[in-house]
Amino acid sequence: MKLQSAYIYLVDGSAASTITLDELKELMSIFREKTNKTGAQLGWDYGNAAFPYQLEQPQDAADSYFLLKGNDPHLYKYLIMGVGKSTEQNQERSFIQVTVPDTATQNDKNKGNEFCRYLARELKGELHLFNGRVQYFQPRKP
Repeated sequence: MKLQSAYIYLVDGSAASTITLDELKELMSIFREKTNKTGAQLGWDYGNAAFPYQLEQPQDAADSYFLLKGNDPHLYKYLIMGVGKSTEQNQERSFIQVTVPDTATQNDKNKGNEFCRYLARELKGELHLFNGRVQYFQPRKP
């Protein structure tokens, strides 16, 4: 599998106009809490199945990205999540980038898609998936 990225753009109508790395980490911890609560209701360890990663902050990353390192290296290896800004049509847009590295498994890519959809729904953003398809989660004008 080659290096692939998905993007969540914060556009007009999104819940926020910018995002920081700390806010992204907070959203991922909320995802983890929700899945833990779901697991408690179901009576099994759904939290670890839904979020099989440990968050790691590399020293050289500063405020640009963090790694999600898989708990079971046979099933999950790495995901890279970061934030940035791009200029399009003289308008600056913030985005979240989720990258699946070359060494990742298919499970990593599936979890990357799941996390992207969750983040896009929460932020009401425009999601550009790994395969190039676009999903819109922001409220659209009639």
